[in-house]
Amino acid sequence: MPNPSINPAQQLDREFAQERASALGRLGRAFEAALAALAEFDQAPSDTLDRRQMRSALVAEASVALWQFIVQREACGLRDMRQVLRDYAVPAEVAARMGALPVSPGRLRSQKSP
Repeated sequence: MPNPSINPAQQLDREFAQERASALGRLGRAFEAALAALAEFDQAPSDTLDRRQMRSALVAEASVALWQFIVQREACGLRDMRQVLRDYAVPAEVAARMGALPVSPGRLRSQKSP
């Protein structure tokens, strides 16, 4: 039930802040899961083509999760990503690929000139 002493704009601002915080938590858990999957995969290293491709996919997934987490943190006013990189011990290759989306065949066709 809405609090009558809070005007509707304040109530809406509070609900937006709650949703930003909730989304930050969801994205943080997804990022942690992607890092854990990569770390678990690295526990049994071998150098086959299939494993290199699987690892590359895990690095790509973790980098997208990092990017989404950082963007949401910034939406919440948390601007310093160095703390995230340090606290989560983000591998350099994941940080380097942050924001680089994998190329899909559909994207390649749409980028070609006529």
